[in-house]
Order: sequence, then structure tokens, then C-alpha cells
Amino acid sequence: MYRDVSACNTYNYGDAHYWDARYIQEANCGSFDWYQRYSALRPFVRKYISPTSRVLMVGCGNAVISEDMVKDGFEDIMNIDISSVAIGMMKKKYENVPQLKYMQMDVKDMSSFLDESFDSVIDKGTLDSLMCGTGAPINAAQMLGEVSRLLKPGGVYMLITYGDPTVRMPHINRPVYNWKIELYIIPRPGFQKPAGSSPKSYLEPVPVTEKGLLPADYTLEDPDSHFIYVCKKIDEPTYVSGRSMNSLTDVTLQR
Repeated sequence: MYRDVSACNTYNYGDAHYWDARYIQEANCGSFDWYQRYSALRPFVRKYISPTSRVLMVGCGNAVISEDMVKDGFEDIMNIDISSVAIGMMKKKYENVPQLKYMQMDVKDMSSFLDESFDSVIDKGTLDSLMCGTGAPINAAQMLGEVSRLLKPGGVYMLITYGDPTVRMPHINRPVYNWKIELYIIPRPGFQKPAGSSPKSYLEPVPVTEKGLLPADYTLEDPDSHFIYVCKKIDEPTYVSGRSMNSLTDVTLQR
């Protein structure tokens, strides 16, 4: 399991200094939502996440998805980001919106939160950022271990990513997390279907192989599609060698 070299540029997207500098530089450019806006994600969010649930938005940046969710009836969203600049901006912007809370935090260490303290976790590009940084496999395992720890039994980790199953399933489809995974694929915003193509529903899970990969004959309608992995935490914890493996604080991965 390696970093996504083919999908990364020279920036270290896992570094707080990079994001602090970027948010300072782009302070007057307004908000920015990676990949998809809430309007496109709403059917999936509404299907798997209750408006009354406690939601954790990891790597919130200055996106408006949490604001849009509050407008749609969601009542309790904790937003975290590694950038103190972004968190400062968002705290000020939403100081009069009690449904939204903001904390500066590294997703690899969310020990400020108790075990099983969230009903759902939404990740729109944050795991991707870690996969573009140094030490990508270890960082990803630390983050995903924390996400699993924080989820209540039956809770959902919704990952929105550019990573297809060949590069994401090796990281998320591990028995240690106790996740049952469903996959959805949606085109990027603004994608135009070829003339004469038949209508296609994106609201049904995509069939995958036993290893969680796309069938060999599956063709992406949009080569630059985004992938939505809905990872539901199974009630029973997994035990290995007599100890619970829900926590991955000391994971070592072979490269």
C-alpha cells in the first residue's frame, strides 16, 4: 500500500503549514468544496445519516457542506481541520450557528473525543490528502483507526474520494475496522454524457467482486468519476490474539 503518486503533485497535502499558508493566501476567495457540493451528495447523506445524529466532518476546510446540511435539518455537526487558520475563519463565520462546532485537530490523533462518540463521519478528500503526503500508508491507518474508534456500532463512515477500489479498498477494507462497505460512483460536477447515451442511476450500489474491486468488464461513464464508500461499522468488535483491534494506535504496515 503506497501513496497515490499518480494522483498527487509536489504539494504535501498532509502538512498543516501548507494548508495554513493556502487559507491565508486565499482568504478573500470565498469557500471551496472539494469534489462535490452537498446538492449532489444529499441523496446518499440522507439515506445513511439521520439529521438527529451526531456527525463528525473531518478536514472541513472552509467548505459550506456543513452549512448546507444544517439548512437541510441536521442538528449537530462537529467540524475539525488540521489548519488553525481555517478553523479560526470558520468559528468566526458560524459563531451564531449552534448546530456547527469547530475544533483544530489532526485526524491521525482525535483523542479529544471519546470512543464511539459519533453516529457518522464524513470525509470529503481528507484521506486523499493524507495519501498524497509522506508516510501515507501509516498516516492513513492512523486516521482510519481513529474513525473506527469514534464510530458507534452501526455508525457510518462516508468517504468521498477520487480513489477507485484498487487504491482505496486495500486501506479501508480491513477486518480490523469492522466495516461493511457499499460503493457508489458519481460523475464529477459538470460532466456531460455522450449524446444518445442511456440514462443511468447513481443511487444504487455498484456491484463489486469478493475483494471489493470493480468487475473486469465495468466501464466508468466518467473517467474522472468520484467514488463514495459507505462504511457501516458492524456491531461486534473484531479480536485478534486476545485483544480488541478497533484501535490502531500501534499499527505497522509493510510497504
